[in-house]
Amino acid sequence: MVLPAEEGRLITSSVRVLVATAVPVERDAVARAFPGPVRETVLPSVTVHEVAGGPGLLAAGVGPALAAASTAAALTAADLDGRPYGLVVSAGIAGGFPPHAPLGSLVVADEITAADLGAETADGFLPVTDLGFGTVTHRPPAALVRAAATAAGALTGTVLTVSTVTGTAARAAELRARHPRALAEAMEGFGVAEAAAAHGVPVLEVRAVSNPVGPRDRAAWSIGDALSALTEGFGKLAPVLESWNRHDRHEQ
Repeated sequence: MVLPAEEGRLITSSVRVLVATAVPVERDAVARAFPGPVRETVLPSVTVHEVAGGPGLLAAGVGPALAAASTAAALTAADLDGRPYGLVVSAGIAGGFPPHAPLGSLVVADEITAADLGAETADGFLPVTDLGFGTVTHRPPAALVRAAATAAGALTGTVLTVSTVTGTAARAAELRARHPRALAEAMEGFGVAEAAAAHGVPVLEVRAVSNPVGPRDRAAWSIGDALSALTEGFGKLAPVLESWNRHDRHEQ
């Protein structure tokens, strides 16, 4: 089914996409990738910016708990409205593990992992799964990851979710030792993925690297360039998301 064109874009009845960022500046960077006008929809506990011909955009808040709660609220509201989302994308800027993910690079997660959900023991860190509870990793649809990374020229690997941002070389080395495929760390992906999983909706995580993971050196950060990379990346991802919505979602 094809709906009338709006603002020069062809609108299809494909699955709706919700993009969840931490803060408004990241949300707005994603919005700039889509030419349509933005409509603000105020829901009971969250506000979603809907781009004509594009995704719903949510500034979900900082950290996995608030990101999960906000994303779940948006998904529930959409379900109750009879217009459910069929894909959730966690997006924003992130720290990259040098030299694997340099400043300005784009990362698409093939694993979204909670890096500090568990217990510290005398023998080292134990993930919560080793304690017999829950999960620590969500895996986005492999076909979507491949298509998104190819279209955007992105790296693929694990994106870690942390509640405390890494600030030392020792901590960075410890995380890489536990997660050898880790390319980036951020604070919301796992929370967004948990909310999506609770609604039976697939998830993707896309990050633009703004700073190296390790000692905090604000002079070495490149937030503006990372936000520009995020906009450019979503511009390239738009047709991939539309194509996957129509076809590949049935082959997860």
